[in-house]
Amino acid sequence: MDLNRITSFKSFRQKMGEMWKSIDFSRESVQDYLYVLAGALVQAFAMRLFLIPAQLVSGGISGAAQLINHYTNWPIGLMVFIGNVPLFVLGWQHLGGPRFALRTALSIVAFSFFTDFLGLFLPAEGVVHDLVLNCLYGGVVLGVGLGLVYRGKGTSGGSDILGRILNERVGISISQAYLATDSAVILSAGFVFAWENALYALVVTYVSGLAAEMVLEGSNVFRTAMIITNRPNEVAERILYDMERGITILEGRGGYTGAEREVLYCVVTRSEVSQIKSIVKAVDPNAFMVIGQAHEALGEGFRPLQ
Repeated sequence: MDLNRITSFKSFRQKMGEMWKSIDFSRESVQDYLYVLAGALVQAFAMRLFLIPAQLVSGGISGAAQLINHYTNWPIGLMVFIGNVPLFVLGWQHLGGPRFALRTALSIVAFSFFTDFLGLFLPAEGVVHDLVLNCLYGGVVLGVGLGLVYRGKGTSGGSDILGRILNERVGISISQAYLATDSAVILSAGFVFAWENALYALVVTYVSGLAAEMVLEGSNVFRTAMIITNRPNEVAERILYDMERGITILEGRGGYTGAEREVLYCVVTRSEVSQIKSIVKAVDPNAFMVIGQAHEALGEGFRPLQ
């Protein structure tokens, strides 16, 4: 037997042992496993209720399984599992360690099982026959499932693994790799189903990405305020006591005058933007203020830092 194959097998078996040893039942880990399982279940519902009945492919391995199922009638979940096995083995070193690999393996197995299991009970024709409704609701539900898996520190396998392999071997960015792999499957769906379905499948991919990001990062969008004023102490005091918001004083220097100035930095919610503007205007009408946007705020006064 080839010495390289023996070495590779021993290495793979050693890594499998590391993965199983990494299993722990701490509260945080159990919560992650539940997120992954819930995400896999939600994704399976999206497939069975909206995407499969409407012949809308979601890209990646699951989309390829839908195309093969159209000709062979082989179980989609089983094909998803089989298609992910070689990718999982090849992409092991890109999965971020044994614990991350365990969550990804759990996601793949659970999604494959739920997809075929739900097919035994849910109507094959889905819940609606309108292609637009199937596209929108399928994309949202699929994205929610993906977001839950990501919150559990796992991946959905398929395109995630393949994208990392292409990034490592070919050197293209991961986002471009995702686009290439998913586009290839969706393009194939145009030949197998219809070009109308393929175009709607692109919308599914976009909508699911937005929904996954919302679940992962939250729907709140916060505002950042940078204030340059001749009365920094008074402005800071009003913000601290009137709004009960923390504020950071940064050292700055004017680019034109070279004068040393203090810059106030604060994070507020969208509803508080008008209030902080009123405070700054009341204290120093000649102040300079920049309002920016932040996707997430963690720490005192906002969500706990985890």
